[in-house]
Amino acid sequence: MSTKVIHYPLYKKEDTDAFFALFQNNLANFVVIAVTMLGMGFPASIVFGKVIPGAAVAVMVGNLYYAYMAKRLAEKEGRTDVTALSYGISTPVMFVFLFGVLAPANALTGDPELAWKIGVAAALLSGLVEVLVSFSGNWVRDRLPRAAMLGAIAGVALTFVAGEMLFNTFSIPVVGLVSLAIILVGIVAKIAMPFKIPASLFAVLTGTILAFALGYQSPSQITDGLANIGFYPILPTLAPFEGMTYLFGALIGILAVLIPITLYNAIETMNNVDAMAAAGDSYDVRKCQAVDGVGTMIGALFGGLFPTTVYIATVGSKQMGAGRGYSILNAIVFGIAAMTGVIAAFSAIIPLAAVAPILVFVGMSMVGTAFLSNDKKYYPAVAIAMLPYLANYVMTRFNNAAGEVVAGISTGIVPLGQGAMFTAILLGAMTVAIIDKNFKQAIIFSCIAAFLSFIGFMHAPALAFNAAPDFAIGYLLVAIFLGYASFKEGSEKQLTSANTVTKKIA
Repeated sequence: MSTKVIHYPLYKKEDTDAFFALFQNNLANFVVIAVTMLGMGFPASIVFGKVIPGAAVAVMVGNLYYAYMAKRLAEKEGRTDVTALSYGISTPVMFVFLFGVLAPANALTGDPELAWKIGVAAALLSGLVEVLVSFSGNWVRDRLPRAAMLGAIAGVALTFVAGEMLFNTFSIPVVGLVSLAIILVGIVAKIAMPFKIPASLFAVLTGTILAFALGYQSPSQITDGLANIGFYPILPTLAPFEGMTYLFGALIGILAVLIPITLYNAIETMNNVDAMAAAGDSYDVRKCQAVDGVGTMIGALFGGLFPTTVYIATVGSKQMGAGRGYSILNAIVFGIAAMTGVIAAFSAIIPLAAVAPILVFVGMSMVGTAFLSNDKKYYPAVAIAMLPYLANYVMTRFNNAAGEVVAGISTGIVPLGQGAMFTAILLGAMTVAIIDKNFKQAIIFSCIAAFLSFIGFMHAPALAFNAAPDFAIGYLLVAIFLGYASFKEGSEKQLTSANTVTKKIA
């Protein structure tokens, strides 16, 4: 049997728009990491000399491997329109590592270098856990309804991606609105930009020029950024192993944060791969979870301390018509940027309002895909799966003061936002099962929700036995009610069947 030979290009013009979308996403995370760690008191030698290069290694490894996976899929299916998976640091997990791992380690030890070692140890362990979880990736994927998984990730897209980035777009309206219009006209309406410049690049250039021309950016910001330019070699380190003794010693409480957030990361990868399957490119979930875990571990061995994941931006890249070139280019550019300190310069020169519209488009694409790839009858399941992330967004944006700040709105916001990924998927899955009148399956999902609430994966601030008793009891009562619904449905089916037999005999 002959294999069909295809020409799957290494790079094509559509990769340019997708590259800027992915680069901006990763760049934003790198900038947040740098600014936050410097604010915590970590020296620039650790931030720019160890953490940023180590994180770049993880990004490089994953991007290059996913480009290879795209080539394999293209050859296997005889297609040239395969899009490589977008990959980088998981934004929600990044915040957890910054404030749930690094900050307490720094506060308890009073030693930034030791805190960094504990952080990279946590990242190494997180990557290992995700590799182990990968063995069950496809099994879990096959048993969770697509509407639930895509609805959950659409919740992230609506709040943390499209919503957050639209806020940033409107922070400087004369810059953001123009850049947004360019993105919509160039990518959605597919109108060519002047000199055939890719729409995303034209949006960034136009927005940046406007920002400087109108005084929103000053020349001093360029000077500040360029001050960090230098040579930062990418070198392996034994820090993860040195930090591991503390992680399993005085700071063992960090594991209560580490384990659930790693499971969240594995589910995030699963959801994003499933979203890509709905868009037309089906990758092996288990392999992707393993790649994310290995990428995180390799990054930790070079000083990086943030878990990586497949991005929801992949669907946006697919709609842009990207192939594998944007992923390869992202790996190359980030490697160079990390070793030279260019990341700091970029973050100072380019205003966020100029690049945020690219991610607004990505978020819009994800929300649209969640609905379009499901039957209309499952729209309620998609919608309810999106809502926990609205609560999660509100509570995380108020940080530690969330309980007090939002209590006047509703006492349910914080517990709904805690473990939002699990809550979103399970509420969506229960709704799908109810729509299909598969009440036995709905009972299983409700019992799982009760168990996860009991041990603190959902509706609780930390892992503990009897962590959220009211929610555990609530889900169990729901399971009992669903048992009644199952009995009622079975009785009606028997009655309908009996009436049919009677009519035939008559």
